[in-house]
Amino acid sequence: MELKEKILKRLPDAGFEDAQYPTVTVEPDKLHELASMLCREEGYDFLVSLTGVDWGDSLGVVYHLARSGNPLDMIVLKTATADKEHPQLFSVTDLWETANLNEREAYGLLGINFINHPDMRRLFLNEKWKGFPLRKDYDASPENNPLSIESEPFSDKLRSLSFTTQGDIIEKEKELFGKEEYVVNIGPQHPSTHGVLHFRVSLDGELIRKVDPNLGYIHRGIEKMCESMTYPQMLHLTDRLDYLSAHINRHALCSCIEKAVEIEVSERVEYIRTMMDELQRIASHLLGWSAMCMDMGALTAFIYGMRDREKIIDIFQDTCGARLIMNYNVIGGVMYDLHPDFQKKVKEFIPYMRKIMKEYHQIFTGNVIADERMKSIGILSKEQAVSYGVTGPSGRASGFSCDVRKHRPYAAYGKIKFNEVLREEGDTFARYMVRLDEILESLNILEQLVDHIPEGPYQAKTKPIIRIPEGEYFQSVEAARGLFGVYICSKGDKSPYRLKFRSPGLSLVSIVDLISRNEKIADLIAIGGSLDYVVPDIDR
Repeated sequence: MELKEKILKRLPDAGFEDAQYPTVTVEPDKLHELASMLCREEGYDFLVSLTGVDWGDSLGVVYHLARSGNPLDMIVLKTATADKEHPQLFSVTDLWETANLNEREAYGLLGINFINHPDMRRLFLNEKWKGFPLRKDYDASPENNPLSIESEPFSDKLRSLSFTTQGDIIEKEKELFGKEEYVVNIGPQHPSTHGVLHFRVSLDGELIRKVDPNLGYIHRGIEKMCESMTYPQMLHLTDRLDYLSAHINRHALCSCIEKAVEIEVSERVEYIRTMMDELQRIASHLLGWSAMCMDMGALTAFIYGMRDREKIIDIFQDTCGARLIMNYNVIGGVMYDLHPDFQKKVKEFIPYMRKIMKEYHQIFTGNVIADERMKSIGILSKEQAVSYGVTGPSGRASGFSCDVRKHRPYAAYGKIKFNEVLREEGDTFARYMVRLDEILESLNILEQLVDHIPEGPYQAKTKPIIRIPEGEYFQSVEAARGLFGVYICSKGDKSPYRLKFRSPGLSLVSIVDLISRNEKIADLIAIGGSLDYVVPDIDR
């Protein structure tokens, strides 16, 4: 029986849309029933993205779901509540663990209360913040939320909502930390967090009992900013999310817009974008390796990694004119054609990097102390990786086949051969090794492309003002830390009605508590290094 027929048999009032992906709309009281059916019976066990939306007359949520066996075989589930005074929807945290932080984000930015959610605290905004920024009627005046607003201490009470048998709402509060628990602060200014990230860690001696991540220190409201920008204007914001995946993030937004307005880029552009993405991936993994080694005491390894990363940064500077935040991808192509020395430098870098990788393993991988601190530490199972939406190297280290380049090839990835790096152990060492092995695969990709870059224009002609046809669009790419997605809801204007960035970093930080419990406090540093999260990507 077709999935549509199965849904209609159980929920005759469900609505279907002919969109980019099969889209089902249900009433709020039927949401959890359908979500449970899709997850537990139809195998949609991977919640790719959860987006809160103010539709004007109602508040709703858009869920992009996939099967873990084919992460890009997606279906879209939508629901909305017309009660904007007391908006309530059922939580899906019992189906997908990644919904926990995503629903907290929707609560803080749109005011949607999720019934049966275990922890309805704001995620990015402090408790004194007035209003909900992603609502269309939000008062953004400085008088409403002055810059001098005092931030309340982080709440130690978990807030949850549930229904009584009579249908009334019960609000409950539970202590996050017991009175006898010893709590230490890691961050927000701590070198191992690699950004303004704050963990409150409950300890029993040296053993970790609980980790409460506190986010939002550098939340800039990027998604809200996009609603008042034209499509070309908002491109530069992607470079400031995961700045170590600047090329790749921007590639995702450009591709989403190009598909929506049916702009066809040249084959030359596809090759250039693919090569830049893979150079970016290597540079990111080198920095991740260097920082992790330094966090664990190996300063020499840090110097080696940064030395080799500079070779890629020099290549970027030649063509893009920048070394970190690169405004290179544009709608319809790339800003400039390749520098005359691009191919020469890439061909010199490939054999050099292959040779130097052996030194990396000699200096750190085989070190007895390093192995003891990484192996069998911070274990994440494949089932947990899927439920928490952990993709990229961290997900593949647990056996989760989730490489977007393989499952839904884009740019030039469908024309080349490469392996998806998978391991089964799911520990800190496996995450460490996947990144190093992926560097070798990226070198293989570059080698296949560098001598076969086709001729053609590097930029297609576009209209001065770009309007996306009314509808909803989603595009994903394989960023250095996992699946980076762009969701655009358009009303046909020159600015998006709603734009959502699916951040791989939010999923990574969500598992810190899970995989750190009962490990030692020193292990938290190695675990965080192996996850390699970038804070602006989390906070947005």
